[in-house]
Amino acid sequence: MRIGQLSAATGVSRDTLRFYEDQGLIRARRLENGYRDYPDEVQALVNYIKTAQKLGFTLAEVGNKLPAVWSASEPGPAIVQMLAEKLQEIDARIDGLRVLREQLAVRVALECPLMNGTPVKVN
Repeated sequence: MRIGQLSAATGVSRDTLRFYEDQGLIRARRLENGYRDYPDEVQALVNYIKTAQKLGFTLAEVGNKLPAVWSASEPGPAIVQMLAEKLQEIDARIDGLRVLREQLAVRVALECPLMNGTPVKVN
């Protein structure tokens, strides 16, 4: 499958596909004329990458976790584990944001919010 066909099938631009290839996320063989030729399974891989990004994974995370998922005899459990780890990461970020929100709410109520609530002595 050529890059234009893969782009049309996945809704991913040619530039993005080239970027994925540069990052080692997908591979194409080169035809004699220099055109990229992607195996049919790359379409599923690109769709996987898109879905992972929508779920909050960075391309680096996808690249790091992809080999384990695709090489697993049963990819389902590997994917579930990966999603569970991402969920824990998101929960930790939410907890951190709650703490930050509380700190900001306290400071909003202060006369001088940037002074940590302690009076400043001027000599």
